[in-house]
Amino acid sequence: MRKEGQYLGVPLLTRKSYHALKPSKTVAWGKRRAWICKQLRMVGFVFGLMGSFFLLDSVMLTVVHHISFRNGHFRSKEWQMQDGGSGYDINVENTEKLMYERLINLAHTALAKNELQEDPFSQWKEPYEQASSWKPCADKSSSTDKSSSAVHQENVMNGSGFILVSANGGLNQQRVAVCNAVAIAAMLNASLVLPKFLYSSVWKDESQFGDIYQEDYFISLLKDDVRIIKELPFHLQSLDLESIGSQVSDMDIRKESKPIYFSKVIRPLLLRNGVVHFLGFGNRLAFDPLPANLQKLRCKCNFHAFKFVPRIQEIGSLLLKRIRKYNYRMSELDKQLLGNHMPSSLLVGNNISGKPLKYLALHMRFEMDMVAYSVCDFGGGEKERRELQAYREIHFPTLVTRMKENGSFSPDELRKLGRCPLTPEEAALMLSALGFKQRTYIYLAGSDIYGGRSRMLPFTTLYPNLVTKEDFLTPSELAPFRNFSSQLAALDFIACATADVFAMTDSGSQLSSLVTGFRTYHGRGRAPTLRPNKKRFAKILSQNGTLEWIEFEERVRKMIEENQRVQVRPRGRSIYRLPRSPGCMCKASERNLEHL
Repeated sequence: MRKEGQYLGVPLLTRKSYHALKPSKTVAWGKRRAWICKQLRMVGFVFGLMGSFFLLDSVMLTVVHHISFRNGHFRSKEWQMQDGGSGYDINVENTEKLMYERLINLAHTALAKNELQEDPFSQWKEPYEQASSWKPCADKSSSTDKSSSAVHQENVMNGSGFILVSANGGLNQQRVAVCNAVAIAAMLNASLVLPKFLYSSVWKDESQFGDIYQEDYFISLLKDDVRIIKELPFHLQSLDLESIGSQVSDMDIRKESKPIYFSKVIRPLLLRNGVVHFLGFGNRLAFDPLPANLQKLRCKCNFHAFKFVPRIQEIGSLLLKRIRKYNYRMSELDKQLLGNHMPSSLLVGNNISGKPLKYLALHMRFEMDMVAYSVCDFGGGEKERRELQAYREIHFPTLVTRMKENGSFSPDELRKLGRCPLTPEEAALMLSALGFKQRTYIYLAGSDIYGGRSRMLPFTTLYPNLVTKEDFLTPSELAPFRNFSSQLAALDFIACATADVFAMTDSGSQLSSLVTGFRTYHGRGRAPTLRPNKKRFAKILSQNGTLEWIEFEERVRKMIEENQRVQVRPRGRSIYRLPRSPGCMCKASERNLEHL
């Protein structure tokens, strides 16, 4: 017989037992609700904390930008970047053009984290100690040199004739042409007439040698090696050099011709007519093979004989003084470039630290002609492609014809081969990966940046402390140089060569090449230069979608450090860029290193 409250052996809930159970069930539900609320509050706290970090990060970036804009001379209003007098307005458009948006965002985060950390000294010095073991010696005379000088003085009276040179290109191309002409004159035992500079529709500069360099110093320093005169003898001035076959253009000489060509072709012409006129003479003398004495003479010419005229030295000194904002110890580079016009008085400005500001000089090659000639794609879409193609058809018709007849590599293939100029965005990523802080003081040397403000925004957002010579020199101070691109380029040369660090975006540029060589030769192992390998960099950047920032940093730093290795100039390479070569630079003995 079932008991009350049971059904088939299972206890039944009576009204009484149900009311007894209800309070305990309510307590359990209350505990569960309290636990859920606690979890929700914890999740809310975590999200709030993350939001606070993001807000703090944003505030820090804003503060950093504010500080950078106050301490620097970067102007948010219209400003121009010029190299040789031709400027542009970067306020053309404000839309930021990004090719590597993900990496740019990672760079922003990395710079924000690193901003309050101490600046690592390694960024501002040569990574290899061997750099300081090389010293300049092209101006040093040995017993062999003295006997050669005596022979030279004896041969001057029986010289083979006179060499005229009308060098083309800009300041740095002309410099190379002049030193090559000096070597040729010495090789052929000829007298060199002080070189002339051709007027170019590109550079639009009527400057001659004496407007840029000290003529008498140049002649005097090289007098033991080659005879240099200011004018062709009067009896030869009336000759029609072209009609008698004495005018030799770049069309007549192969690029980087060997000495044998000048001995077999130019010497007979010189002996027959008494004078030869080289027209253009751009890179017409090979670097090897060349006798050691002529290689040394090239170095002596490039690294010692060129001294800027006093007015360029004076304004260059003023520029450096204002860039650094404070007095600083003169380096050998300053002495070589500024002579008696080195900064001496104190300039405190708004630099409250009382120490000279370190600065990085950047030569950015991204002019429209270079961009168009590269036939690369820079992320500007169909409008940009049409614009560049139209420019090519006007300025590079031969290139357009060749592309139609023979075809060309695709833009992607060109980039993989390292044939595309680095964009400002890529330059900013390189500096970020190398650890340069957002507040880094950057002096920009470069001509009209294609794309203007929109192309520069990725760079100036990461590095707002960007300055040019126009930011430091008043209009009246720049006025004497305004229509002379080579003289303005001389000021950029001074600012780049004396910088704490020099960086470039294209190693093929003559300015970058000559500045690199000048810093190597006179820098005493304390003038680091950053040169990217465009092919390797393109490969790294091609992984923009997956590459983590730490790996990106590591690969970029390795790329730059490998290009900074100390080595003897490889055969066939430019001695003007790589002067560590016998007769040009000498390996110092250990006991002499402390005096370098």
